[in-house]
Amino acid sequence: MRHSLPLAPQFYVTAPQACPYLEGRAERKLFTALQGDGADKLNNALSRQGFRRSQNVLYRPSCADCMACLSARIRVADFTPSRTQRRVLRRNADLARTATSPWATEEQFALFRRYLDHRHADGGMADMDIFEFAAMIEETPVKTRVVEYRETEASPGNTRALTAVCLTDVLDDGLSMVYSFYEPDRIDDSLGTYLVLDHVEIARRAGLPYVYLGYWVPGSRKMGYKAKFGALEIFKNGRWQDLGRPEDHSGETHPLSVDPIAEQVARIALPDSRG
Repeated sequence: MRHSLPLAPQFYVTAPQACPYLEGRAERKLFTALQGDGADKLNNALSRQGFRRSQNVLYRPSCADCMACLSARIRVADFTPSRTQRRVLRRNADLARTATSPWATEEQFALFRRYLDHRHADGGMADMDIFEFAAMIEETPVKTRVVEYRETEASPGNTRALTAVCLTDVLDDGLSMVYSFYEPDRIDDSLGTYLVLDHVEIARRAGLPYVYLGYWVPGSRKMGYKAKFGALEIFKNGRWQDLGRPEDHSGETHPLSVDPIAEQVARIALPDSRG
């Protein structure tokens, strides 16, 4: 079903499907196309309101009876790594970072397949082929970078192994970690946590105030690691607020009276299309 505002992007709602985070629940998404000269402005404006980008689409969960998916971001200036996170940084000191344009490679795809086969073999992306992977990386109408992490020491074949990759959008107020994957053989190195920590450092050096992590879902083991980052904010009840105690948000997983889609769309603040 389509919903819109005058002279504004068109918003649509997906059909309900099985929730990937909470068993027995159905997810539904509110989304709009991201295209044209105003794509960067729209991406910035809607990211600040809990939306995420996937290729040329911006979406936000809009489930009929659940409000558990909460957009999360780290306040860079207030963030200090924990003792455990400092150990993660030390364990991955052998990695060197390179930021490139959003262009897919066979090397990236090989790592992506190993990651999926070991970590998400039954997930929605399990059957992605190299063409779909290339679309995920390259179909972006906004300022996007592919951040690669390689071992600093070359292997016997005189190559530096690609260990981790993060598809990252550069927003006006931060970095948005769109999707990341990494070497499953290094499970003890907590590479997922390391990528977040390194993006905080990138944002700090660039003078950007936030690192957007996607959705945190109370009650979901898959998303529990995000609550371990300090200076974490969530977008809830139309505003950003400190996470506080994670258990205080467990009620969001219970059926609630969710506002009609038209009312949700009417409250979205859109960028000024003039100039």
